[in-house]
Amino acid sequence: MRGHNWINTLLPDELLIEIFRRLDSKSSRDACSLVCTRWLRLERLTRAAIRIGASGSPDLFVHLLAARFSNVTTVHIDERLSVSIPTHFQGRRRASENSAVKLHYVADKHGSSSDQSDFDSLCLSDSGLAALAEGFPKLEKLRLIWCSNVTSEGLTSLARKCVSLKSLDLQGCYVGDQGLAAIGQCCKQLEDLNLRFCEGLTDTGLVELALGVGNSLKSIGVAACAKITDISMEAVGSHCRSLETLSLDSEFIHNKGLLSVIKGCPHLKVLKLQCINLTDDALKVVGASCLSLEILALYSFQRFTDKGLYAIGNGCKKLKNLTLSDCYFLSDKGLEAIATGCKELTHLEVNGCHNIGTLGLESVGKSCQHLSELALLYCQRIGDAGLLQIGQGCKYLQALHLVDCSSIGDEAMCGIASGCKNLKKLHIRRCYEIGSKGIIAVGENCKLLTDLSIRFCDRVGDGALVAIAEGCSLHYLNVSGCHQIGDAGVVAIARGCPQLCYLDVSVLQNLGDMAMAEVGEHCPLLKEIVLSHCRGITDVGLAHLVKSCTMLESCHMVYCSGITSVGVATVVSSCPNIRKVLVEKWKVSQRTKRRAGSVISYLCVDL
Repeated sequence: MRGHNWINTLLPDELLIEIFRRLDSKSSRDACSLVCTRWLRLERLTRAAIRIGASGSPDLFVHLLAARFSNVTTVHIDERLSVSIPTHFQGRRRASENSAVKLHYVADKHGSSSDQSDFDSLCLSDSGLAALAEGFPKLEKLRLIWCSNVTSEGLTSLARKCVSLKSLDLQGCYVGDQGLAAIGQCCKQLEDLNLRFCEGLTDTGLVELALGVGNSLKSIGVAACAKITDISMEAVGSHCRSLETLSLDSEFIHNKGLLSVIKGCPHLKVLKLQCINLTDDALKVVGASCLSLEILALYSFQRFTDKGLYAIGNGCKKLKNLTLSDCYFLSDKGLEAIATGCKELTHLEVNGCHNIGTLGLESVGKSCQHLSELALLYCQRIGDAGLLQIGQGCKYLQALHLVDCSSIGDEAMCGIASGCKNLKKLHIRRCYEIGSKGIIAVGENCKLLTDLSIRFCDRVGDGALVAIAEGCSLHYLNVSGCHQIGDAGVVAIARGCPQLCYLDVSVLQNLGDMAMAEVGEHCPLLKEIVLSHCRGITDVGLAHLVKSCTMLESCHMVYCSGITSVGVATVVSSCPNIRKVLVEKWKVSQRTKRRAGSVISYLCVDL
């Protein structure tokens, strides 16, 4: 084909577009767009989603992107994210001053004293939102996260232009009732709405929206909106009969409001509640009326007891996912009612429910044979016998999370290992009775394990990692704070788990350069590594690490006394895909900053 452009000559636009759509990564599509102007034009037509961070000029970004990508249907703007605006979009002077690399000094508590107008220029404005609506008329999904300068005026412009909008996330936006009413009047296909932390809204706006999109709305979330009360919930119950998902976090919603939704929305499948004024009476109606309920999450409830869970167990036979967080008055009896009544349960999280103990978990092990994920957080009263029963009865368990469960030890882990051979994910944190014996049993029995996190478990040593390396092919490993682990354990992981993509060995005082050399040699797919507080690792170890780990994207090495500016420069210069380096400010030389390029973001910390 030398000298002949057969691809561009023979292939029509439609076929090339379809090829670009089937590429599996953004980097591959970006590479194709650089081949020629035709490919650039066609590749832009395949872009359906755009993500924008706090670029320093989001309005400018919106204008530029709208002119280039005409088929975008999804836009995500999150002003908590840091994204550098490309150098060629900025003036040469500004580019030379900032090098298009954002340096964030965490230790800086005061920051610069820029005036309000400078701050406003960093945020998406109503004019930017209007330009977005004008440039992306096919928009179906829009997320505006903490875009504090957007008001009802911008939202109204959006509503009039983007009539095909199906999903709208306004988390942290200070929009008012007029904007929400405009969405209700114009966006008749809206299905998903998130109003978390929208403090400017009142019942008036939500009632108007319910009147306008009641026939299409399927999901709504409300949190920290002090002026949204039972009146809004009554409107939702009256007009949104297709509602399937309701998430409420409010001190101003009572039984009356929730009951209106429950009685008016017979298709409700997902219910997440953090409302301190709800009582057992509300949950009784949920159990009697929400026969299609599949997901239930109850957070920080102070006013209901096991009676509410009895009602859920008796009525919600399709329940598959249950979260109980900080529900202090629930006991083993309530969990037993769920286990015996909701036998299709696949996911269970118990967090900070101090009166739920071993007996409650045993009932789950006996009755919920389809359980695939279990999370026990701050459950001091649950002992080994509870997890032993899970091991005997829940053969399909794939994920187990344990945090601060002081009564769970090696016996429980051995029971899980022998019974739950399908385990793929195991996360343990500050469970001080779990040691090497339990983790060795996991390595010997759970051959499908790919994700292991054992943080601050003082009794876990190198022998545990040797067993894991021999029996499992890990992709993710976090052993932060396990002080007995040293070079031998990490070397075994490196040699036995060549598919490793993520490694956190922070706060391991016995770890040195030998482990880094082995990881560098045997784990070429590594993308993220955390080395912070590892005093035994030096520039030499870093050089060996990055020699073969060319896919590395993130490296955290704060408070590593053996690493100097030379090591930092080695990481930056040797890893073409590096995106984030966490290191003390004084270790980043001027030359390293210049070599970093326009796409790397440093997060620097002063000592």
